[in-house]
This record gives sequence, C-alpha cells and structure tokens, in this order.
Amino acid sequence: MSIGNSPEDERPFEDPSEEAPVSIGHALRQARIEAGLTVDDVSTATRVRIAIVHAIEADDFAPCGGDVYARGHIRTLARAVHLDPAPLIERYDDTHGGRPAPTPAAPLFEAERIRPERRGPNWTAAMVAAIVAVVGFVGFTAFKGGDGGGAKEQVAEGATPTAGKTASPTPKTDKPVDRKPEPSDSAIAAAPQDKVTVQVSAADGRSWVAAKDHNGRLLFDGLLKQGDSKTFQDSEKINLVLGDAGAIDLFVNGKKLNDDFQPGSVERLTYTKGDPQTG
Repeated sequence: MSIGNSPEDERPFEDPSEEAPVSIGHALRQARIEAGLTVDDVSTATRVRIAIVHAIEADDFAPCGGDVYARGHIRTLARAVHLDPAPLIERYDDTHGGRPAPTPAAPLFEAERIRPERRGPNWTAAMVAAIVAVVGFVGFTAFKGGDGGGAKEQVAEGATPTAGKTASPTPKTDKPVDRKPEPSDSAIAAAPQDKVTVQVSAADGRSWVAAKDHNGRLLFDGLLKQGDSKTFQDSEKINLVLGDAGAIDLFVNGKKLNDDFQPGSVERLTYTKGDPQTG
C-alpha cells in the first residue's frame, strides 16, 4: 500500500469516452436547443411534420413509416440543426438491423434493356427515309424533264409543220408534288407520349432516391452521388421520394422542372403522362 494515498485514489482510471453513447433523438434535440430553434422552426425548414419531429427526438421511429423514411428524416433533421448525419445514420443501422439489401443490378439492367423495345416506331428514322426518297424521285423527274425540254426547243426552232397535218398531241406528264411528311409529336418529343418518363440527376450533391411504378413495385432505392442520374418509365405514373431534393434536377416527359426545392428537404412526388401541365 502506498503511503499517504487513500484506497479510492488507487482505483483504475475511467475513460469518460467509454460512457454510453447519446441516443439519436437526444442528440438531435440537444443540437436543436443549442441552435436556438423550436420544433416548429425545424418542421417549417425541413417540411417534416411536427409529430414526427417530436417522435424522432423521443427515439420513436415508428411514425416514419419504415427504415427508409426514418433514415431520410434523420438526415434532414441533422442538417437542419447543423449536425453531421453520418454518425446518426450509422447508429440507426446498428440498432435497427442495418440498411436493406440493395436491389440486384441484373433485373434493373434487364428492365432498362427491355423497355426501349416496347416504345413506338422510330418516327425520326422514318421521316428521314421518306425525305431521301422524295428528294431522289424529284431529282430523277427533273433530269428526265430536262431532256424533254430540249426536244421541244428543237421543234420550235425547226420548219413550220405542213398545213393540213395535225400534230399529234404531246402527252402531259404531271410532276409529283414534293410533299414532305409532317413530323409527329412523337418525333419531336424526347420521351414517348404513351408513357411517363422521369429522369433524376444529382446535379448539386448526393441524395438518396426511391422510385416506384403505378403498381407500387420498387424500381430503385439507393444513393445517387453527384453527377449520377437514373431514368424511370411506366405506363401510368412514377412515385418518387427524394432525401435531399435541393441536390436534384428533375426531367419529366422530356422537360426540365424548375421546382425550387430547399437543400436537405425530403420530397414525395408523383408524375403522370400529362406532366408537366401546359401553361
């Protein structure tokens, strides 16, 4: 025993870093208070309902509607209160069984390979072929007409026909009218009109994206890094969930949408064949 020291002084040193980690809800609530924000302020900035914000701060993720939406809400709320969302997402995965297995790549590639084959006829190629055929026919007719004009000039400059003889009438040939086919709407539009086509591009950052068709079948669930893009197509409608809508550019039925989404906001969107509306 050391002289002058009590037994309590000889206890092993306890590292404060070994304390139990702060829960996700407690960390978000503490950061919100330190930022001087109320639950109403966070709900307005993120478009996450007040009831869901209260539930998440109480570590109750059932109102989120599933692990995918819970991760998106945690990420959005963390950014709103100036927290790094990565450690919170990792802690959520550790306590809720990890992220779901990604959709196998082969079915996606197969679907993308099959879909173009079901599109309508290639009107652009047909129009070009028709124009080439018309131009060729007109050129051939003009060349033959030039030879006939020379013969007529020789008759005009020659001797006057003998009286009493009736010149045989020259057969009249009607030249075909050069009618170019009018391009249809399908040839002008970038996307087929009988389907809804949605392209999602991560232009200003990365964002988690989920897409479903009109039957509720999951087409994609994953993270798009900056510069990545995905195209989804269905006969009726496409349902989207964007984890960070401010980082996304949307192209619906060949037209870019100018939606002013806030960075970090979660958006649930639905598009049909008639979108975007004219006007």
